[in-house]
Amino acid sequence: MALLWLLSCLALAGSAHCGVPAIPPVIRGYNRIVNGEPAVPGSWPWQVSLQRYDGFHFCGGSLISENWVVTAAHCGVRTTDTVVVGAYDQDSPSPDEQRLSIEKVFKNPKFNMLTIRDDITLIKLATPAQLSDRVSPVCLPQATDDFPGGMTCVTTGWGLTDPKASQTPPVLQQVALPLLTNTQCKQYWGFRIADVMVCAGANGASSCMGDSGGPLVCEKDGVWNLVGIVSWGSSTCATNVPGVYARVTKLRSWVNDILAAN
Repeated sequence: MALLWLLSCLALAGSAHCGVPAIPPVIRGYNRIVNGEPAVPGSWPWQVSLQRYDGFHFCGGSLISENWVVTAAHCGVRTTDTVVVGAYDQDSPSPDEQRLSIEKVFKNPKFNMLTIRDDITLIKLATPAQLSDRVSPVCLPQATDDFPGGMTCVTTGWGLTDPKASQTPPVLQQVALPLLTNTQCKQYWGFRIADVMVCAGANGASSCMGDSGGPLVCEKDGVWNLVGIVSWGSSTCATNVPGVYARVTKLRSWVNDILAAN
């Protein structure tokens, strides 16, 4: 594990308006992979900041409905933590922000810290998020949906922009990354890569510490789908090595079961 870092320190399918931001994102890197850049405020309305009692941002997440957020199991979310939706600048909170309490945390029981497989947690909110232009859910892909290697997708978060930095950036960052096939990804990570993972990057940009649990989204037919959950990668956030994400299509049946029962 010394060589690895864990990137830490929906609407239900068919719901009407998931995955379509009211404020369109502007992504310079969408056609050419570049290092991260500040996002347009409000353009990733499902982005969540998970915070400890002192307001410390420790992980990202994605709003998948008014009542539910998805994040990574390794984030270790507790019911005493706070879910912040509508956030953009951590140093200058806006009136669009909503600070929401957690009713219950559902960590995938198959999650294993050694293999980092099944790295997903569902958070049930104590009170529903109020949906607005700046707060709306991302779509969950169906288990049968295909997002092929080479497809350009986007990940967002407040993670470190420099692995040597002591503080995360205040403003939400975004970066466009190509998906890799798992066969390609195994050329970097070997046996660690399982079918419940999807890799992206290795082309000049990377997720980093603090991005954990946040979204990797891919646009299909004008709708953004949550394809991956930021999980783990290079200990130095190297931009020539792919980051690894929990593959949502492989975890969709577990998500369905939790949502149906709760």
